[in-house]
Amino acid sequence: MLHTMLGLFPVLALGLAVYAATLTLFTYLRLTRPPRRTYAWAVAKGLPGDPSELSAPRRFERFEFGCDGVMLAGWSIDGNAPDGPVFVLTHGWADSKVGGLMRVEAVAPLASRVVVWDLRGHGESGGTSTLGLREKADLLALIDTLEEGTPIVLFGWSLGAGVSIAAAAECERVVGVIAESPYRLAATPAGNVLQARSMPWRVNLPLALRLVGSEAEWRAFDRCDIAARLRVPLLVIHGEADVVSSIEDGRAIAAAGRGEFVPLAAGHNDVWTGECRRKAEDAVRSFVGRVC
Repeated sequence: MLHTMLGLFPVLALGLAVYAATLTLFTYLRLTRPPRRTYAWAVAKGLPGDPSELSAPRRFERFEFGCDGVMLAGWSIDGNAPDGPVFVLTHGWADSKVGGLMRVEAVAPLASRVVVWDLRGHGESGGTSTLGLREKADLLALIDTLEEGTPIVLFGWSLGAGVSIAAAAECERVVGVIAESPYRLAATPAGNVLQARSMPWRVNLPLALRLVGSEAEWRAFDRCDIAARLRVPLLVIHGEADVVSSIEDGRAIAAAGRGEFVPLAAGHNDVWTGECRRKAEDAVRSFVGRVC
């Protein structure tokens, strides 16, 4: 009997290794290839699919630009303030520029132009998501396409918040950063999303992240460390009931960047709904008035 059990150990070990490898690969594919939110998705949800379908329709142009061989898609939307800054809106994981439309209505009255784009692996853009490792370079490439001399305000949420902070720390053309629901480390929201879906995460998530980037790249990811290098004003807006990005992360990032922190009675995805929307709009309007 003992001999038989010992003989089963290699089989069990092999099965466990195959299971772990399969789960890690599934997690990697899930993180780097999120569901795409396109015009068709918006129509199916009964939501505006582009700026012309907003309650107050806006004129816009579609554009594409490239970075590292990846083609990325965006909209350039007319604002109401000819002397105002250009807002560049960067969405979160599994979102797209379609998700930026609710924020366009808030910032367009303050902007000369609003630029909304799809991160790699999202919406209508090519490539696969790197969870914030290479998206900074994409955002800097987008900024390079904008007219010189115009002040730029970066506005990102969730994944896009960290990308915006990272780009602003390296770009002198940026005059301010608005970070909505940011997080310090990529493993935090990824782990929370997997747990919320009752999926394993303790072993497979660290392994999947190593497939996305090197250990050195992840060590340099901490958004608190990057926010500390900002030379422009920072506004952090964060929901108090956010179960994806900890509000403590948002508070720490604001403190590191010597910025303003505005907590709202909201979760991760409902900052721009109900009473919270008015408070978020007031915070953005006040911030833009100070930096521009």
